[in-house]
Amino acid sequence: MNFLFILIFLTLVIAAFLVVFTQRTARRVEAVLPPLGQFVDVPGARMHVVDQGRGPTVLLIHGLAGQMGHFTYGLVDQLASDCRVIAVDRPGSGYSVRTPGAGANLNAQADVMAALIREMKLEKVLVVGHSLGGAVALALAQRHPELVCGLALLAPLTHAPKKVSPAFKGLMFTRNWSQQLVAWTLALPLTISKSQQILAFAFGPEAVPADYALRGGGLLSARPSQFIAACQDLAAVEQDLPGMEAAYARMRLPVSVLYGRGDRILNPSEQGQALVNALPGVQLTLIEGGHMLPVTLPHLCADFVRATLKRVHNA
Repeated sequence: MNFLFILIFLTLVIAAFLVVFTQRTARRVEAVLPPLGQFVDVPGARMHVVDQGRGPTVLLIHGLAGQMGHFTYGLVDQLASDCRVIAVDRPGSGYSVRTPGAGANLNAQADVMAALIREMKLEKVLVVGHSLGGAVALALAQRHPELVCGLALLAPLTHAPKKVSPAFKGLMFTRNWSQQLVAWTLALPLTISKSQQILAFAFGPEAVPADYALRGGGLLSARPSQFIAACQDLAAVEQDLPGMEAAYARMRLPVSVLYGRGDRILNPSEQGQALVNALPGVQLTLIEGGHMLPVTLPHLCADFVRATLKRVHNA
């Protein structure tokens, strides 16, 4: 009995220490990496938005467990010379807040993006989606075609993957209580111990930039809110994909896809080529590179976006 009491006491002490450690670390990260832009309230979310440049409007949507730093690392500045660039944190990610009770599924996120476009009174936008952001972009174009003039997709998720990438195995918590518990106790120590391994896999075969933690916003993954949002996104990702896949053939807008042949997160054939087979007129470009193209190859991604804008204007 005494042993059980001691064990419970030690468990509670360790848990309390981890909660305090996580909270303090999150505050330090937020002090080092404060919000970059403005906040826009829409149904379902309070959105953190960077609005830069003039010209045709381009909306940038990041992927799973990411934030707008994947775009502000280099792509935003590249495009802002001749475009109006709107970079966002998806609901729950970065500094955007998902409204309690709001869905994390692709259609719900697409509706939030549509509300943001309307709230900011934007003209028809070219949507650039990276990874999971590509799936959100496709859902946005299907559900709100009047708001979208074209899609420029970077290593996009387009079909239900056969298996979850090893980089995201640690996010497979589907219950709210388990997400909260892990987020405030074990997530940060595990992130610290495995971050180099996970990042090397996600960026490979390219190297992780030395300044990614700060310039690319990588440190924001240490916050509990980021972990919880990523778990919710992963758990909900396949809710809408089957219906989206069935509707691809009916889409009528310019769509371009850029994939790295060495992508370790998503398979270029199962995702990029599969979209070409399902959606008439898709242009697929394969290059030497991995999954994190907006960070590792922002110049090439900017050229790809501009080429898609030309397709839109010539359509």
